[in-house]
Amino acid sequence: MRMNTVTIPRKLPTKGELVLVSREEYESLRAQAEGREFTPTKADLKALERARKNFKAGKTISYDEFARRVDARR
Repeated sequence: MRMNTVTIPRKLPTKGELVLVSREEYESLRAQAEGREFTPTKADLKALERARKNFKAGKTISYDEFARRVDARR
């Protein structure tokens, strides 16, 4: 059985947790992450602007009220 040696610089672990995965798994994860990029449409941007204006004007509802309204539509 072939053993690989991994050298971890002392400063690296101080930046957070360290995870070791195979190159194959790493490439698979990168491919999945790249496929999840979101580009908003003009309609999305318009809806976001409307939502921001409503929020700024205090036109909000609680999560419980939102859930009730969603349930009422079913």
